[in-house]
Amino acid sequence: MENGPHIVVAGAGAIGCFVGGLLASGGRQVTLLVRPRIHAEIHGHGLSLTDFGGLAVQIAAEELSVTEDPRCLSKADVVLVTVKSGDTAEMARLIDKYAPVKCPVISLQNGLGNADALLEVLSAYDVRAGMIPFNVVPMGQGGFHRATSGDIVIMAGPGELGGLLTVPHLTTTESRDIESVQWGKFLINLNNALNALSGLTLQQQLRDRGWRSLMADQWTEALGVLRAHGIRPASTTPVSVGMIPMILKLPTPIFRRLAASMLTIDAQARTSMALDLMGGRKTEIDALQGEVVRLGREAGIATPICAMIAEVIAAAEMAGEGLPNLPVQALWDELP
Repeated sequence: MENGPHIVVAGAGAIGCFVGGLLASGGRQVTLLVRPRIHAEIHGHGLSLTDFGGLAVQIAAEELSVTEDPRCLSKADVVLVTVKSGDTAEMARLIDKYAPVKCPVISLQNGLGNADALLEVLSAYDVRAGMIPFNVVPMGQGGFHRATSGDIVIMAGPGELGGLLTVPHLTTTESRDIESVQWGKFLINLNNALNALSGLTLQQQLRDRGWRSLMADQWTEALGVLRAHGIRPASTTPVSVGMIPMILKLPTPIFRRLAASMLTIDAQARTSMALDLMGGRKTEIDALQGEVVRLGREAGIATPICAMIAEVIAAAEMAGEGLPNLPVQALWDELP
């Protein structure tokens, strides 16, 4: 699509390389704005995109537009922001400096405040929130593996961007209530920290009733805080958000049968926070459990589980020793 809209994936890491790679493979005009490490991987190996369903897409380096130069934003017709929450303000300044004001800017990031953070700098732009339901595991040497299921959702608006961002193996829909969709994903993302602390794969963790029980109690705590603020999260599964804690606490054989109809998870899946601890990177705990604690404080509601988990993750970050591999009882013992 040489004459089609030019999509710049701004800050392409695991999610950005996977999404941008599928868009490029599907005929869209795409440039990946990356850090040096990712640039070197793609230059040496191209992109190899796989998933739980047997997807195998190989894109040679010479078939991709990859750069570390933010001036590539000057040619953007659409910008997809995929940086970590802590890098949002910096990326917003680069977009403001280089990108045309007419181009939509879509946040495909974890957390709820990223679109607002972009808008603080990009008030003249069409900034839209989005939600990525799946996680992507970096395999090294330009390989990225989608390990869970789901379709991208973005805020509805002019331009039929959902269609532009839909290609084989990647579906994007538009929603006029994207905030509720994001809050639904937010609740699911609270497990990122538990998975990281457990040291287990997602499959292993979800087969452990003790970990599921802690997940359920954390979910209930967070949902109570959100509802106190008048927030009604939309379910990202076939069951309501209020039913999730009950399902998590079911005996494992029953849970596994129900979960199979709700979400596909393969054996390699770990959460992004687990990968951050493994790589010695700063996590997004402040945008997840930290947000629940802040909202709870504003509403006068205690949030002991989320507060405890945030503290343990902070300690793991400071230790810099990778995954803590904690037993679930160790976390229960930390509760007041």
